[in-house]
Amino acid sequence: MIQKYPICPQRIRKIPSQFSWVDHRLVRDRFIESISHPAAALYLFLVTVADSQGLSYYSDASLMTRLSMDAQTFDQARQNLISIELIAWRAPLYQVLPLDPHIAHQGAPEAREKMGQPLSIGHIFKKMIGEAS
Repeated sequence: MIQKYPICPQRIRKIPSQFSWVDHRLVRDRFIESISHPAAALYLFLVTVADSQGLSYYSDASLMTRLSMDAQTFDQARQNLISIELIAWRAPLYQVLPLDPHIAHQGAPEAREKMGQPLSIGHIFKKMIGEAS
């Protein structure tokens, strides 16, 4: 077994008193593979600023400025997160949604395909078989 030691033992992080956190299922359940880099930045920002119900009232203009995104990139990032149900949006309100594993697995290939990102060979074969039927 590998022994792990903090690199900076004087700076061990502690869970902050405010609500904000990032669920490790974002990686474990492969949601992270379904989102673009701009979408990941937007998600991290929303998770960080959301209240205990996952709600945030940051304006689109403020989000674009803080994340250094143009309108098209921002709209694509938001749509990416909505399409795999990581967030809900009704202007001006954003809601970070709970991570549901079935959504990650069902939405991931379709989301990657829409973004022009690589797909698994299994998904490509399933799609080919489905289209041939």
